[in-house]
Amino acid sequence: MTEPTADALGRFLTLTDVAEVLSLNAAEVLALVRSGELPAIRLGAIGQWRVEHAVLESFIADKYDESRRMALWNEAEYADVAELFGDQRRRSGGSST
Repeated sequence: MTEPTADALGRFLTLTDVAEVLSLNAAEVLALVRSGELPAIRLGAIGQWRVEHAVLESFIADKYDESRRMALWNEAEYADVAELFGDQRRRSGGSST
């Protein structure tokens, strides 16, 4: 099955659309919205949630960045301190002439 394009879905997505894009269920997406992690707006008389397509793309990009930072942090946790500072540590630790 092909994934729907942004043009086909329109500017605003339902929570079901967002769930499909993120491979989650609607309850998980609702939890992200209610926690404030995924910005959304309520529209209509019964207050149906909508997520702007650009906001969803930004959310996904932020999650990629967060994952990258966590991977680097985990690598650094096990790295040698000298590797983190490179030549700077050796130069500043020597005698000053």
